[in-house]
Formats: sequence, structure tokens, C-alpha cells
Amino acid sequence: MDEAENRREVAFIHERLPQEMKPHFSDDDLLYFIDAIVDYYYDSGILESTDDEIDIDMQQVADILTAQAKREGQGTFDPAEVVYVVEADMDFQEANL
Repeated sequence: MDEAENRREVAFIHERLPQEMKPHFSDDDLLYFIDAIVDYYYDSGILESTDDEIDIDMQQVADILTAQAKREGQGTFDPAEVVYVVEADMDFQEANL
């Protein structure tokens, strides 16, 4: 994605987050998660699936991403909050296909 598209997605996600969670995610945090989500979908094979309907466990994705963020020194995040980022990312992608 180009930088303008990333900024649009960051703004979209910020709008979708519950008010009390907005301070927990900087623009850089959201950019990290946007990239990590794409990597997860690519690595998991979801993007290559030929099924008409794919069931994605958003909580499982959030759990994996928070563990990855901690391992990579990006910070410690609550998976219950990151699930909102994962859902908003999915909504953004679906709205922009």
C-alpha cells in the first residue's frame, strides 16, 4: 500500500475504535498492525484460499499479533483491544475492494 492509502486506513481505524481505546494506539502502532495483519493473512494462506467464504477468527488473529508485537519490541498490547483493530482493518479492506 502506498503512504496515502495507509493514512486513510489509519484514520478509518481510529474512527472505529471505541473512544476509551483511541489513546492506546498511535498512528505508528496502527501502521505496524496493518502491516502485521497483511503478513499474517499472507503467511497463513488465507489470501490464497479458493473457498467462497473464509471464516477468520479475529480474536485468534489479535492474540497472534499481540504476541508478535511483544516479541518484536513494538510494545505490549491487550488482545481484547487489538481485535478492534483487526475488525476495523477487515472493514476497511472490504469497503475498498
